Amino acid sequence: MPKRRIMYMEQKSGFSDNGPARIGWVSYSKTGRTIYYGGKSFQVATGGGISGNYFDVETGEEYWISGPKKNRQDRHWAGGGPVEIDEDARSAYKELITSK
Repeated sequence: MPKRRIMYMEQKSGFSDNGPARIGWVSYSKTGRTIYYGGKSFQVATGGGISGNYFDVETGEEYWISGPKKNRQDRHWAGGGPVEIDEDARSAYKELITSK
């Protein structure tokens, strides 16, 4: 079974620090260099992306993908907008941010 983890995902291409953002379950490839979420595949941006650390394999769009912060300050300090939380991830996310 693939490894699963709750992650923060924000689209960077075309949005700077205000892109659509969400928290949900992702799974990883064996090497950990590819993340799968919502029918999409994201690969590590080797050589550095402009503002993202992963890119959508199909579209090339950049994303920032990381573990969610306990203080809920996942967005860049200059960014804004709502962060959606997938329904199937809500209880695990709540447990994660309230644990010591």
